Amino acid sequence: AATIVVRMNSATSELYKDKAVRQAIQLAVDPAVVLELGYNNLGKTGENHHMFPIHPEYPTLPPQKINAAGLMPALEAAGLKDTEFEVISLDDGWEAATTAAVQAQLKDAGMNIKHTVMPGSTFWNDWQKYPFSSTTWNHRPLAVQNMSLAYTSTGSWNETGMANPEFDAVMTEALSIADADKRRELAAKLGTILQDEGYIINPYSRSLFQHHKENVIGFLRHPANEHHHYKWSLA
Repeated sequence: AATIVVRMNSATSELYKDKAVRQAIQLAVDPAVVLELGYNNLGKTGENHHMFPIHPEYPTLPPQKINAAGLMPALEAAGLKDTEFEVISLDDGWEAATTAAVQAQLKDAGMNIKHTVMPGSTFWNDWQKYPFSSTTWNHRPLAVQNMSLAYTSTGSWNETGMANPEFDAVMTEALSIADADKRRELAAKLGTILQDEGYIINPYSRSLFQHHKENVIGFLRHPANEHHHYKWSLA
């Protein structure tokens, strides 16, 4: 699923080392509101675990409970009540709008937070290092593909600093199982751990669109932007 992740990084910022703080930030944001304001409701709400029904091993987990009222007590307990936070995004329209929707909800919950928008020429230089920022993620056929890249301690695209030994061990096992039905139980464990760690706000998967003339046959939008030319023809 094509998606966006608004993530915190505990490796580059002391602000996000406390799991209770991360959890409070995550649960202060309603994904449905972000989908509406950030992408005009053109998608499906997410569950803060980077998996969606399009993935064959997608697990059904208990819904999280949004708790905006819990944000400021968590920040106060961590000594961060008066801290100014910053969330960074690319200047692309929908990504900036999505991040602004996250910022607005955190601000409404009492957090002192600003939104900084960067051009691509600047943003992509340090995209893995920002303390709090949003990143677009393209679709990969299996949920474990993006999750292993992004959330294992050795993941080459780990932009959160997450290093959870249990997650790593479960992921290693999941990557060894070809059968999606058998892998689903492990995917549920991975999703539960990722939610509990609180690193990401993964608000929605976005609908993708493609235009063509009426006489074009078999030209379907592929979630991973693949072109299957052998399926195309003209009427």
